[in-house]
Amino acid sequence: MSRTYVITGAGSGIGAATAQLLRERGETVIGVDLRGAEIDADLSTPEGRTSGVERAIDLAEGRIDAVIACAGISMPKPLTVKVNYFGVTEFLDQLAPTLAKSESPRAVVVSSMASLQPNSPELVEALLSGDEDRAVEIGTALAEAGPEQGYLNYPSSKRALSRWVRRACITERYAGAGIPLNAIAPGTVISPMTTELLSTPEGRAMVDQHVPMPLNYHSESIVLARLLAWLTSEENTHVTGQTIYADGGADASLRGDDIWS
Repeated sequence: MSRTYVITGAGSGIGAATAQLLRERGETVIGVDLRGAEIDADLSTPEGRTSGVERAIDLAEGRIDAVIACAGISMPKPLTVKVNYFGVTEFLDQLAPTLAKSESPRAVVVSSMASLQPNSPELVEALLSGDEDRAVEIGTALAEAGPEQGYLNYPSSKRALSRWVRRACITERYAGAGIPLNAIAPGTVISPMTTELLSTPEGRAMVDQHVPMPLNYHSESIVLARLLAWLTSEENTHVTGQTIYADGGADASLRGDDIWS
């Protein structure tokens, strides 16, 4: 019997590759995106998140086995934290009661190698506290300080997301309902989001300086899709709370062998 998956960001990149892979395996996929998916929803707004959840439950006829949250942007502005953090956590939390009805419920989100980059601790804490208005206020101030400071919206959103996964995974809502909850952290992925940046030698050099990938270099979206598929399969019963760095060795290159001190 096929499983039913809800995938945000299904219109492009990792989300589209994951949706295609699962459909090829005979699974039922309900995609959510701004456009070009089964459900059009703006996950940057509370209303969009709620309507997306309601329509997903309706299309799935109340049966959802896994949620894969891929939707995300990397703009140097507060819209990034609205989509990358609240568009993931609120969407998942609202779907959790329906997901819990599955015999093998699973959830996974897409974080990033950027979760290890410099960030705004103040913004991270605002996100983790669930204060969207305060997070947007901080993100706006960063954006107004220029593109370098504005970029902090992105790594801050991903740092907070990975920390949220560790906090939420052991709660009654997730562990108590038998739902493994994880994140993946890609390195540099060849996708519409990175095409322009990787199109010049200078762009590639800059990317590779910050995200060195000694194993097999930049990845295709399908590489991440396969990992997402396993994490949300019935086979994964005990992996939870993890941010898995599928990054060609970037994490090991940057942080070395002692990450426990």
